[in-house]
Amino acid sequence: MVMSNRMKSEFAGDASEVTLVRELEEPGPYNRLWQPFIERWAKGNYLVAYGAHYTGKIDIGDILCCQTHDGGKSWGEPIPIFDQHSFGGPHRVAYANPVLYRPPGQDIVWCFAMRCRFFYRDSEDSELVAAYSADSGYTWQTVELMVDYHLPLITCAGITRVECDGAFRYLLPLHRNTQRHHPTGDREHFVLESTSLLEWKLAGIIPMPESGPVFLHEGNIAKGSDDEELKIVMRTAKYHRSGALEPPVAYSSVSNNGGRTWSPAVAEPSLHNTCSKAYFGRDSYGRHLYVYSDGPQGERKALRYCVRERKGEWSDPRLFFDGNTRNSYPTLLEEEPGHFLCVWDSSTDAERKRTAIRFGRLAIG
Repeated sequence: MVMSNRMKSEFAGDASEVTLVRELEEPGPYNRLWQPFIERWAKGNYLVAYGAHYTGKIDIGDILCCQTHDGGKSWGEPIPIFDQHSFGGPHRVAYANPVLYRPPGQDIVWCFAMRCRFFYRDSEDSELVAAYSADSGYTWQTVELMVDYHLPLITCAGITRVECDGAFRYLLPLHRNTQRHHPTGDREHFVLESTSLLEWKLAGIIPMPESGPVFLHEGNIAKGSDDEELKIVMRTAKYHRSGALEPPVAYSSVSNNGGRTWSPAVAEPSLHNTCSKAYFGRDSYGRHLYVYSDGPQGERKALRYCVRERKGEWSDPRLFFDGNTRNSYPTLLEEEPGHFLCVWDSSTDAERKRTAIRFGRLAIG
């Protein structure tokens, strides 16, 4: 499938060096591109994995990867990581929500994602799957994981490495939504842990707010106010039915024992959220960063961001990107202190969403 690297130059915001990683070509097997994730292989050599969505489905498709060798100015043709032919068993499968991770000091990039039966309408009943590349994303080797967690899961946010009692562990935030297809199902946010990236088990569950249940999902983990604390900031919606909260804000929880127990979730009054994934992270200077889709539920046009100095208050919202297009699902990666590589799903007009993947840079120094 051939797609262009055409860039729309008329946009506003603090994101710089914005290019199109990929733009949807039609007609074809896909009707949208969504949920990108970025990882660094070497200086100027980045990988972006994203989903290519099957027409007629809800949030399932193939997972593809594009590379750049010139710092994001141009991007190569997509390379499959997972597609409907990847699984060697008796069932056709589909995939969603890639998460890239390169362990410190290793020349391997991992891609974690969700796998579900191809005939499913959506990805709510999925299992964790992984592949790795040792050649900067040119080839990928699938791996069958050992997951000691026996319920459906949904990926979305990145892996965090923590040190506890002299050993390193990897934390992967996930959620489930069995309520969509079962009236007595639930909507829980939880964290898996691993020491090897091959075997995963339940680390902890995010307790519901004391004021009542909220649909907590797609949370990002980062260090909190100090290096001993972990904080997760989560997308929100009403628990028992669809719709944004009133007021529409993100919720957070903290852990002081490496992600195994978490405080009851609480509202973040300064962090807007209307049922859309946002990015939460901390830079090398200890500042927190929150990037989100502005506006009412479902609009997903401009992306904005807030910054909080260490133990300070959140700044007023600043414009990240607005090109009279639809924009959502930002993922960022700090390349240098205070300087981030950014990807998000986007479009080339205001009427249609998720027809392009964009790359840019953000400096908060």
